Parts: sequence; C-alpha cells; structure tokens
Amino acid sequence: MLPMPAGCWLCLMPLTLAQHGLCTVCLRQLLALPCGCPRCGLSSSQTNIECGRCLRRPPPWQRMIAVTPWQPPLNRLVNRLKFYRATALAVMLARLLLLCWLKQRRKYVLQRPDLLLTVPLHHRRAWQRGYNQLEEIASQLARWTQCRYLPRAITRIRAAHIQHHLGALARRKNLRGAFRLEIEVRGLHITLLDDVVTTGSTVAEISRLLLAHGAASVQIWCLCRTL
Repeated sequence: MLPMPAGCWLCLMPLTLAQHGLCTVCLRQLLALPCGCPRCGLSSSQTNIECGRCLRRPPPWQRMIAVTPWQPPLNRLVNRLKFYRATALAVMLARLLLLCWLKQRRKYVLQRPDLLLTVPLHHRRAWQRGYNQLEEIASQLARWTQCRYLPRAITRIRAAHIQHHLGALARRKNLRGAFRLEIEVRGLHITLLDDVVTTGSTVAEISRLLLAHGAASVQIWCLCRTL
C-alpha cells in the first residue's frame, strides 16, 4: 500500500513533499508581507529605502527579514513550536525563512552571512522548556545556506523577566548586560535569528554586543514582526 502524503499544516490538503509542510496556495498567502522598511521591518511606503524612524534613530542592525507580521496563521504555528513542543514545525518554519531570504537576496543582492547565531535562552529557562526552538530552525537554515552555525556563541548570563509581559522601556532595562559573546566575530557578516521581534530590544542588545566586538554587519531574521 502506498503511504498517504502528509497534509498542509494550515488547510490540511495532501502534500507531495511532506517536508515542505505547506501547500503552494497557503505559502503564497503567507509570503504576501505588506510593505515594510528594509532595516526595521515596520510598516513603510517604501521597501528599498529606510523609513524616517530609521533615518532619525537607526537600529544597531543593518537589515531585518521577516516572514509575516505577528498575525494568524503564522503566529499560532510559532506558538505551537515555542510553547507546545511541536518540533515537527521547525523544518517548515525554517523553509519559510529561507524563501524570504532568497527573495530579498535576489532583489537587493544581499551578501550570504558568514555566521548564523540565535538569541539564547537562559540555561534555567532552557531546562524548564526542555529544548530551544530556535536551534531546531537554525540547524536547518545553516545546512541549506551552507553557513556556519554556532549554537553556544552567545550566552545569557543573567536571567531576565519574561519579555512579552514588559513595555519597551522595561524591556531595554531588563536586557542590559544580559548577554555575553563567547567567540571571535571580528570582520564577520552575521545573521541573528529570533522567532518574534516585537520592540526589537533583545536583538538590538545582541547586535550592539556583536558590533562592539568587531562584527562587519548584522542581519536579523525572524518569523514574525510585530507591526
């Protein structure tokens, strides 16, 4: 008996390639991201120049690539991976990020990163959760992009309050001095991976740390961007 193909995570239609996770119809709908600033990822009328916010106060990273805003259906899938151990979603979510990066790379002639890093969990939170969902995604991306991935390159040296309960100012204070860099990054073009970027406080703190140690540039890749 022939095995039944797996279904799309969203519409449940059968898939020829089960590892893709999404049918072409759902994929096209997900990748229809509204116009956004190429640097901060927030809403903007132009996608090829930085918005007024970034011109006045540029974030410490150079570019942000996000799959969709923080909205259904992708935010529900991210939560399932993050909080309910649905690790089977990791390959499909990694593929979404890869497709977004490839599209941006063709359009803007982006450089392939030298190094892929992930936003770290404090060891206590990683123990409580039992796994780090970003490592599941990053290992796939590293293989597909042929980019070096070091999962322990950044460590969280101070446990912080859970970020999604805090406002923007409290988030910045909460993260001050929370991370430590364990490797040499001088001259490297780095991609920093996170699942959701809200105020950008976490990725900004880590980007400043990387640039202070001589990194040539920092790109942020995320699944969802809160607009």
